[in-house]
Amino acid sequence: MDKIIFHIDVNSAFLSWSAVDALNKGADIDIRNIPSVIGGDESSRRGVVLAKSVPAKAYGIITGESLFSARRKCPNIEIISPCFHTYEKYSRAMMEMLSEYTPTIEQYSIDECFLQFSKSFLSEPVKFAEEIKERIKKELGFTVNIGISNNKLLAKMASELNKPDKVNTIYPSEIKEKMWPLQVEELFMVGKKAKEKLNKMYIYTIGDLANYNVSLLKDKFKSYGELIWQYSNGIDHSEVAATEGDIKVISNSTTLAADIIEKNQANKVLFSLVENVAARLRKSNKCCSCIAVSIRSSEFKNYSHQKKLMNPTDSTERIAETVQQLFDETWKREPIRLLGVSLSHLSEEGYYQLSLFESGKENKNRALDNAIDSIRNKYGDNVIKRFGSK
Repeated sequence: MDKIIFHIDVNSAFLSWSAVDALNKGADIDIRNIPSVIGGDESSRRGVVLAKSVPAKAYGIITGESLFSARRKCPNIEIISPCFHTYEKYSRAMMEMLSEYTPTIEQYSIDECFLQFSKSFLSEPVKFAEEIKERIKKELGFTVNIGISNNKLLAKMASELNKPDKVNTIYPSEIKEKMWPLQVEELFMVGKKAKEKLNKMYIYTIGDLANYNVSLLKDKFKSYGELIWQYSNGIDHSEVAATEGDIKVISNSTTLAADIIEKNQANKVLFSLVENVAARLRKSNKCCSCIAVSIRSSEFKNYSHQKKLMNPTDSTERIAETVQQLFDETWKREPIRLLGVSLSHLSEEGYYQLSLFESGKENKNRALDNAIDSIRNKYGDNVIKRFGSK
């Protein structure tokens, strides 16, 4: 149980992303605030509702029903054609943002993903999730639900509670209180047909299922019966399947609790960010050839500066030296609200073209980095700190 898992689910993803895209292009009306749906060809009478706004839901419109039926319930309904290119764009933007927080991300669908953290790294999971949720809302323009637990199943179930724009937990100790009272069809992997069969067995809630004789469930449903019984009891051993191998950029940023006005304070924050991105770089077996520093002032002015390296590196020290140089060249001596570091132009580990004078020091740096990575992976991120770290 030395891990914390977030499940992030975009609220009414297709409709939200269509709304944000329209507003960014100058639209006067936010379709999330009026009766509206995302759907296909209305004239064919075969188009169906893919997503709906909250006002549309008030008319009894449900996902999956025909557009013809939706129009009968609400004659003034606004119907927007789906645009999957737009959805991919906003999904990708969210995943890139989330990659700043952890390298262990599994994209479950276009609008859902799992993030994994170690308990030693994440002392206040709910507060951290709230920060992520609010950043997505502020910078990307749409809302998400975030569920938190120790496994993927419970995190996903938690994200379904109290929509929209909420953070919820279902830890093992909370299953009886938060999950068991729910209708059985709300359990992950229980569909309409399974619900009907379970109801005939007098199983109406998730709690009823959890306390049912598992042998009888296996007799009735085979292996599926045991699976849903395990899920009803919060049992799930699946791993978060990280997909960092295809990333183009590794970055991290932090919004500061108080404005920074001193260079040495900024240096400590930057070094902490460098340690994070450099460790993730090595974990993904990559090296970088471009390093960038971004700054947001207390007046919310953003500026950045980058440098291309002669030779790729995954060394914390080399990255830190470059970040320091970029910061010195960029900072305008105004109060700082946010600092960020990003690594790009990634290549496979081992691609070096070092000079004779560089190679000895680089090998020592790599040995030190590998030793620190190994210790932190085994005992937690806070067990060892470099000189100059925050």
